[in-house]
Parts: sequence; C-alpha cells; structure tokens
Amino acid sequence: MNQPYESDKAERLRRNAAALLQKIKPDAKYGDRVPPGQTVTDRFPILHEGAVPVYDMSTWDLRVTGAVREERRFSFAELEALPRVSVMRDIHCVTRWSKMDTVWEGILFRDFLQQLGIEPMPEAKHVMVYGDYDYETNVPLADLMGDDILLAFRFGGEPLTDKHGGPLRLVVPHLYFWKSAKWLRGFEFMAEDRPGFWERNGFHNEADPFREQRYSEEGFELPEDEWVHKDYD
Repeated sequence: MNQPYESDKAERLRRNAAALLQKIKPDAKYGDRVPPGQTVTDRFPILHEGAVPVYDMSTWDLRVTGAVREERRFSFAELEALPRVSVMRDIHCVTRWSKMDTVWEGILFRDFLQQLGIEPMPEAKHVMVYGDYDYETNVPLADLMGDDILLAFRFGGEPLTDKHGGPLRLVVPHLYFWKSAKWLRGFEFMAEDRPGFWERNGFHNEADPFREQRYSEEGFELPEDEWVHKDYD
C-alpha cells in the first residue's frame, strides 16, 4: 500500500505534467523584478544532489576555517541563541524558476561574524560555503556582508524543512540559488577564489541572475522546463 507521502508526491508530479502542457509563462505583473529567462511560480521546487541528511543535533556543528584569526566551531544551540532578523526577498533558480516575496528568518552573516568574534584576515576576499553531503559553493566575501544574507532557520514563518535545507541553510537572494547552500556546515575564508561543485561542472562563477550568468561553458544548457518536473512544496 502506498504511504500518504508517496500518494501526495504522485499527485504533485501529475500536476507538474499538467502545468507543463499548459505552457507556463512568466508573470508580467512583477516587471523588472523578474530576471531574464525566469518563470514566476508559487511553488518551491525541491532540487538537490544526493540524499537528504539526517542529523543528531547534539553533535551537529558549524565550522569556520581558513584565513581567520582563529578557526572555530559552533553548536546549533550557540547559533540559535544569536539575534535574528526576518527578510522578504525574491529568489531565483538557475533552472529558470523565480519565487517572489519569500520570507526568511535567521542570523545575518555579518552579525554571525560580529556576535561570535570571527575575524577574517585582511587577505580574506572569498568564502567557500560547505553543505552536506560534500557540497561546496564559492562566494565573494563582499557578497555575504549585505543586509539580506542569512544563515536561515525558518522559511514562511515555519522551521526550515529538511528538503529545503533545514536545520540551517545559507540564503544569498541576489545570486542564483545554488549559491544558497542547503544543510550548511561550514565557511572557509580564502585569499584566492576557488570554484565550488557546480562552478567546476559548467555553472557560472558569479551567478548574477539579472545578467543571466547561468553557465560558464558555451553550449552548456538545462532544459527550460527542468524545474517543472521536480517535486515541490
């Protein structure tokens, strides 16, 4: 007998196929908030490589390494105790979907540094962001210091689900969403840039959606309806 989740998933996939047949079009009401080549959706497609991690939160930690005054590690309880903010931002996936006015709650990256006394060395200009399992993506340090860059615990007023990166994910809304690493586990501060997982596998190093910086290799392309076939919340 099918489990309830399996039945729900099957129904969602049937709706995905129906939506594809209806030729989903970009929503013009958002104007220049929607980057070129994107389609607005109310869905939150679930995309990741590998299995969804399962954690023992009593042993979970977040590590800070590389070009810092002192390498550190922090428990989940230590992070939960830090001041939080809520931000509303549009998010954009390289697979061509955009979700508007998403609300996230978490710790500003710059507050994370300041509150915990993390001191990047003067030469630190880049950060490698690590997530489970064996995921990494590179982001300039300057891009992480804005007023909407979060270590996020909550989405839409609810705890972040495991499929969307819970218990903790990075949110960098001004870049394609592969830079917002799920299942966050660490930051390595670097003097020199180094490509992460997708950046080594055909994706653009900078990932600005409004400049359509999707791919680094000529001829590398994903089907425009790739996201329509994915499971979603």
